[in-house]
Amino acid sequence: MVDYWNHNTAYHAELLDAVPPSGGDVLDIGCGDGLLVEKLATKATRVIGLDPDPRAINQARRLLTETPNAQVVLGSFLTAPELDGQSFDLITCVATLHHMPLFAALEQMNAKLKPGGGLCIVGLSANKTAWDWIVSGVHVLPIRLLSKLRGESGYPGMTVARPSESLAEIRHISRTVLPGRRVRRRFWYRYTLSWTKPE
Repeated sequence: MVDYWNHNTAYHAELLDAVPPSGGDVLDIGCGDGLLVEKLATKATRVIGLDPDPRAINQARRLLTETPNAQVVLGSFLTAPELDGQSFDLITCVATLHHMPLFAALEQMNAKLKPGGGLCIVGLSANKTAWDWIVSGVHVLPIRLLSKLRGESGYPGMTVARPSESLAEIRHISRTVLPGRRVRRRFWYRYTLSWTKPE
């Protein structure tokens, strides 16, 4: 496994801890180069990685050639026919939700989860309120220092986009789609959203 560290992979250990003890079926939305898929496959029964970027999918397929319980699919989460009729015990989504329409994506995640299944999102939010800017400002220097010390890197051609919703907006919209979800502002300019679908 060729590993690297950045503001997204910093949360991989938490996502691995969310895999059910029995393994189960896992979907990673916005899988990129497949690094998280490879890690999830060490604990899950089956993992599907999904990404709309052909370059990322090609990298993921090369990475996962010797991981028989993992596959990657080229396509958009909201329209991929390969996901028709499928449901999952865990859905992960790292730095990807802000690339999609928020309400529609959360609704689809809800629909794709099995009863009792877990949703784990690591996301980015836009700074819109004074508090948003204060928190981000306080974190700039320590994050830059720690990122340099840890040797932050990614994979070539990583797709990036600016988030459009604030954390307050994400909290409000997610509350209506995922009752009881937990949203936390986190370090590395990220937030986490976790939810278990009722049985």
